[in-house]
Amino acid sequence: MLLKICGAASAEDVASLDRAGADLVGLWHGVPRGHADLTLHQFTVVADAVHRTARLRPVLVTFLNDAEALRAATAAARVPWVQLHGYQPPGLVRALKGSTDLIVVKVLHLGADTRAELSLIPAYERAGTDLFLLDAVAGDGRIGSTGQPADCAAVLGIADRLSRPFLLAGGLSADNREAYRAVLDHPLFLGIDVDTAARDPDGRLSTERVTAVRRGWRVPDGAGAAGRPG
Repeated sequence: MLLKICGAASAEDVASLDRAGADLVGLWHGVPRGHADLTLHQFTVVADAVHRTARLRPVLVTFLNDAEALRAATAAARVPWVQLHGYQPPGLVRALKGSTDLIVVKVLHLGADTRAELSLIPAYERAGTDLFLLDAVAGDGRIGSTGQPADCAAVLGIADRLSRPFLLAGGLSADNREAYRAVLDHPLFLGIDVDTAARDPDGRLSTERVTAVRRGWRVPDGAGAAGRPG
């Protein structure tokens, strides 16, 4: 079981996550108006801080829909994972997998109407998606780090359509593991992705809060994230 924490924006954030025992660090680039969005230079600097740790692996989290820009960014920062967090098409996955060794994570959004995305799951898998991330959409349509709780039944409804592993996101906290017991028991469940519950009242990533999430979800200390998922 992996623990991914999203939205690190400094070397201090990275050090905090390293102390807390996280596995994957989400670095935002190409997330317009995102609270932790990084310029390309900032992205490479923070990624370098991740590389200097023994355990953490960086993940580019992005709304970008430009294969060349994504190839350039991940190569410059030596980031091996990319999370396509918007509504990018299967063709972008195919372009990335055909020209890089990237591990591609495609987000599937849990909202009022998921039919369009659900219909694309086979295409995403054929294109080479390595794993999915199931995340809740806010009532006003906002996506990504909204703190909106994921509906367990909706998660399972999508998970049963997948043939690739998945991460769970959406309002996860240190004390709501049991609400997702059925998800944890799913054979394709790989881990969790947290942002809001990892932050202190001032919005800063907190070693104590991430540690509490890790312990609450019983993520092993030192689980590691090297290699390919699944």
